[in-house]
Amino acid sequence: MNDIFSDLTWRGLIHQTTADDQLPAWLNSASRTVYAGFDPTSNSLHVGSLLPLMMLRRFQKSGHRPIAIAGGATGMIGDPSGKSAERNLLSAGQLSENLQGIESQMRRLLDFECGDTSAILVNNNDWMGQFSYVEFLRDVGKNFPVNVMLAKDSIKSRLTSEAGLSYTEFSYMLLQAYDFAHLNREYGCELQIGGSDQWGNVTAGIDLARRMHGVQLYGLTCPLLTKADGAKMGKTESGAIWLSAERTSPYTFYQYWLNIADEDAGKCLRFLTELDPQEIEALDQSRQESPHLRESQKRLAESITLMIHGEPGLAKARQATEIFFGAEIQDLSDGELGQIFSDVPSLTVGFDQLQEPGYSLIDALADSGLCKSKGEGRRTIKEGGAYVNNRRISDLEATLQRSDLASETMIVLRRGKKKYALLRFQ
Repeated sequence: MNDIFSDLTWRGLIHQTTADDQLPAWLNSASRTVYAGFDPTSNSLHVGSLLPLMMLRRFQKSGHRPIAIAGGATGMIGDPSGKSAERNLLSAGQLSENLQGIESQMRRLLDFECGDTSAILVNNNDWMGQFSYVEFLRDVGKNFPVNVMLAKDSIKSRLTSEAGLSYTEFSYMLLQAYDFAHLNREYGCELQIGGSDQWGNVTAGIDLARRMHGVQLYGLTCPLLTKADGAKMGKTESGAIWLSAERTSPYTFYQYWLNIADEDAGKCLRFLTELDPQEIEALDQSRQESPHLRESQKRLAESITLMIHGEPGLAKARQATEIFFGAEIQDLSDGELGQIFSDVPSLTVGFDQLQEPGYSLIDALADSGLCKSKGEGRRTIKEGGAYVNNRRISDLEATLQRSDLASETMIVLRRGKKKYALLRFQ
């Protein structure tokens, strides 16, 4: 058994634990079964979900068995913890689609075929759906004192808020608590992990299992993934950073980590990578002595992109990054090219323009706005400042044809070093 507790402590991943004096020795004395829950409110996990998923991965690599719960039942209600208002309820169809999406992402990070420590993926609707309302109140609810629920910070904060708290959300804690009791009975699960905002739910599960089955269970929470200014990590002006390549391209994913601030880089290296302490400390030193090299960010982006998107995704991300340093643009999809150049001006043009004799480059430079006139376009080409898909074009008679498409329907124009325009053909 590896000393998982010491590794988590070094990485700053322990926020609170139950049985503080017993937990390290208990973890290191035998292989334990540990679980974390994931909210299926979307068909993809996002960067905020990466931390508990990585926690399960660390436990598995240390010789423990991880269980990932996809909250098919609890997801129909929504956790009030850390929320200022009640969330919209999801239909059974939406939940089913979302569960399929996040399962594939979990399987990328957890090993489901490694013997005694094989990961298990379960849906809590499989057992919660068996209860009638009356049966649940009789068999489970009677073991859950209301005063215990009211004492939890997640409940108190909502009760005093303007939005209030519906009975539906009030019941969420009881549902999650029963998950822990059920997993203990069915799989021998003895440890629940989650973000620091889950402390009330974790301890509620421990208390319920003790009352129902007379067992001693344990809990551990990790810090939330936030920036130095306290804002949630994984949020941008354009939205969340998703683990799905369809929702956030490997290039955009890679660029997010490449642009992390220095004050956040060390924490991210510890929280989200499996780099050893020696390498991380060397990167810490590099940030202090040569911050302009951004070695921490480069290593962080490489490590996380490889883990989430594999070698092909990392290669695509690197290729897209090199485009901005003048690399030729080729073999990309419309989606990838659109995300890379999402902030540059674009012009929609008919495909008929690409028929013989083709679309005059001079006209394209002027039509796209890269040049103010055809005369300026002519001078730009003559002076060596015109590029098609990052290839310099010096022929004043050059035309754009279908063979110039960089993706299914797009051509990238460039003037000088940094001025781009995207031609979209339809």
